[in-house]
Amino acid sequence: MVLKECTKKEEANSYELVVNVDGETFNKAINAVYKKQVKNINIHGFRKGKAPRQMIEKMYGSEVFYEDAMQDCYPEALYDAAKEANVKIVKVESLEAVEANKGGFTFKANIIVEPAMEINNYIGIEVTKKSTEVTDELVDEEIDKVRDRNSRMVTVEDRAAQNDDVAVIDFEGFVDGEAFEGGKAENYNLKLGSGNFIPGFEEQIIGHSADEEFSINVKFPDDYQAEELKGKNAEFKIKLHEIKAKELPEIDDDFVKDVSDKETLAEYKEELKETVAKRLADEAEKDIDDQIANKLMELLEGEIPDAMYDNQADEMVREFEMRLRSQGLDMNTYMQYMGMDANSLKGMYKEEAEKRVKLRLALETVAKKENIEVTSTDLDEEYSKMADAYKMEVEKVKTAVPAESLTEDIKVEKALKLIKDKAVIK
Repeated sequence: MVLKECTKKEEANSYELVVNVDGETFNKAINAVYKKQVKNINIHGFRKGKAPRQMIEKMYGSEVFYEDAMQDCYPEALYDAAKEANVKIVKVESLEAVEANKGGFTFKANIIVEPAMEINNYIGIEVTKKSTEVTDELVDEEIDKVRDRNSRMVTVEDRAAQNDDVAVIDFEGFVDGEAFEGGKAENYNLKLGSGNFIPGFEEQIIGHSADEEFSINVKFPDDYQAEELKGKNAEFKIKLHEIKAKELPEIDDDFVKDVSDKETLAEYKEELKETVAKRLADEAEKDIDDQIANKLMELLEGEIPDAMYDNQADEMVREFEMRLRSQGLDMNTYMQYMGMDANSLKGMYKEEAEKRVKLRLALETVAKKENIEVTSTDLDEEYSKMADAYKMEVEKVKTAVPAESLTEDIKVEKALKLIKDKAVIK
């Protein structure tokens, strides 16, 4: 395969490649297509699937397998041509065969490539480190979280319903005196203050007691999902059966023994101090990373093609779909349930996709400017880490993850470490 011509077009990051695929490669592809398709071809005098290639070409034309063979050649030919032209393809906008014969074929490809970027002043970035002081208030907050996880719901009989209670109710809704579909339920557990019902509904249950029957009046929002109820006034008849409130355990030594392997509250608080200290340190470290990332994105100069953002968003959607599948869920079912389509789902990732692309380009540019190299030892160490993480043999990881792409990832990690090591932390 030979790159015959590489022409930069007027549009930024856009090129036209003219590529020649040699006869040997093309004929191998033609033969592979023949072997794949011959089983479906009937020619008089030959058993089905046994007709020689020469006979099929004589009957249907010498170019009968050309189109499929060219399709099979395009990916590798484009990859080799881009490598020769020293560009990275982001998107293939069009492919057009120019000429083809037994001696090979030539095609034109209009492509979008990764941009050449510039970045300066990335050494000595100033960042502010978050406080990692472990206060008594933070320890108490941790204890409150544990109390909440170990709470239970108990029936309240000596007071009226209040915010954060769970009200067990029957309700039926009416618009213009007529009951409407979906407006009725029995023994429904409603967390007051949750905002799960239309505005005004939960607030009007507060103050009522168990066994009370009463009516409340509300107005459906103008953007309510049911068209026939948008902006309508409604009356709901309510029967309040039961009020349930969260009961938190007392903070004492018995509580500590139930939730930990410590014997006393004092010992438990010391353990929590260590837990909080580690969390604060992790959060502070991540915040420094975020500050550096934001600054690098600000410093990055160059025109980034939208195709890079689209590709990244598509990749994030694929990752999300894989997570859904691992949980036994189907993407189409999820989108129907959430009232989304493919475009709106992809749109959810647009902002994050742009950040990932910009940060990656910034770090790649730094790696190039700093002449960061990756050794065979670096690669072996990374492959070993991946093998341990995925419980796989190292050789299988090497087969799954090409050294070329892993090398680029390691360069980016080294660039980030270099910037972070030289950052000014206040």
